[in-house]
Amino acid sequence: MKLIEAIIIFGAISSGMLALLALGFTLIYGVAEVVNMAHGALFMLGAYFFWLLTASFGLPFEPIQADPILAMVVTIVLVAIVGTIFYRVTIHPVLEDQTAVLVVTVGASIIIQQLMIVEFGAGRRPVTSFMSGYQTILGEKVTNSQLIAFAVSLVIFVFLWTFITKTKMGSSMRAVAQDREMGMLVGINTPRLHMLTMGISSLMAALAGILITASTTGMAYPHMWNEPLYMSFAIVILGGLGSVKGTLVGAFIIGFTENIFVFLVPGGSFLKGAVALAIMVLVIFFRPKGLFGKRIELEE
Repeated sequence: MKLIEAIIIFGAISSGMLALLALGFTLIYGVAEVVNMAHGALFMLGAYFFWLLTASFGLPFEPIQADPILAMVVTIVLVAIVGTIFYRVTIHPVLEDQTAVLVVTVGASIIIQQLMIVEFGAGRRPVTSFMSGYQTILGEKVTNSQLIAFAVSLVIFVFLWTFITKTKMGSSMRAVAQDREMGMLVGINTPRLHMLTMGISSLMAALAGILITASTTGMAYPHMWNEPLYMSFAIVILGGLGSVKGTLVGAFIIGFTENIFVFLVPGGSFLKGAVALAIMVLVIFFRPKGLFGKRIELEE
């Protein structure tokens, strides 16, 4: 019974964080049909910027250093700006060529990785935890950082769902996702909408980078973008590219499957990534469109 409780608790926490990680990835695909392979690099920038703003360098950001929440807000805004500029300068000119988009975004990831190495070295940098201590839930010790990450993940999902289904901008996103040309004909500024979507996607990647890093490894390092990227890809392939609902379902399937392996299979913690990729491959074979293979499937 204790084992089942542990799987339920940590499976739910993992699933929430995975959903937060993948939502930005699926959002930009759903609206602009951009497979953003730089999503993991934006995740990494979130972790690095947060570390930079909370570390004690004797630089004039004492208010930020003293307040991790303020540092988080500044970080996600900075990464959102970086992502928006990146989209406008590099992705938008080649938007109609999916191969070029893949090349550009993979290349950007490698460039960002090398910049982190040149600027900060190849070593690991400690990322500040939001709150020390832990809570005991059903007999299991869960850190406060994990609980915060899980709670924020749920809040972000509800906010995103409400934004897309209840606001004028969200209606424009759904319209462009369903038919870009028709959206332009009715007066939607598609390029600006794409840039806004990329900004939101980048913001969510940075937020995931901060929360997941602070509540798991606690370290930022130059090669950390690889795992978030393939995990995002596995989740959205399972749920259906562009489906926000599918992303949530896919995250929970992979999150719970990973924790079952961790708790029941010897050496299972080393197989987590392989499990996610194996699920993705099986889905591609048997259901290529995923569980919910529709873009922005958020109709009321």
